[in-house]
Amino acid sequence: MTDDAPDLDDVLHAVGPRLRALRRQRGTTLAQLASVTGISVSTLSRLESGQRRPTLELLLPLARAHQVQLDELVGAPATGDPRIHARPFKRHGSTFIPLTRRPGGVQAFKQIIPPHWPEGEPDLKVHEGYDWFYVLSGRLRLLLGENDLILTAGEVAEFDTHIPHWFSNPGPEPVEVLSLFGPQGERMHVRARPAGR
Repeated sequence: MTDDAPDLDDVLHAVGPRLRALRRQRGTTLAQLASVTGISVSTLSRLESGQRRPTLELLLPLARAHQVQLDELVGAPATGDPRIHARPFKRHGSTFIPLTRRPGGVQAFKQIIPPHWPEGEPDLKVHEGYDWFYVLSGRLRLLLGENDLILTAGEVAEFDTHIPHWFSNPGPEPVEVLSLFGPQGERMHVRARPAGR
């Protein structure tokens, strides 16, 4: 180890304050972070205060929850690449690209829905939350309560997810959707003119 290399204990002691700052910067509570990571509130609190030594088993889910690289949590030197490398994931046959980097609050995604998805009869669901989406390309079928709608590129829909809903791609091309989802029912606030007017 060279003389200017950081001491391992110093690196580990810096992780707690970095975790706390990252969580606060994103406006996330310990309880919200515990819900997302499966790590108890007491363990998270002890990690942030430096009373618990960080381990890979704890840091990996935290990096995933905060949508940051593990290097950022441990204070590794910057590589000079400012790009954010979003990691797409698949759920129920659709591809999701996360556009937000924090747990809790409104989550933004680009969703790519494959052609003729899903197969079978509509199965309307209800759950906690509030959904807003904008169709970037393709045709999206939305069943919302008693309404049966086809949304095309440039159209927007928003609704409380307590209303029975289901959507599909009935066409031969993928559908691309920009989606904002408030898991606790948070709504998007649209301002048509500057405040104070």
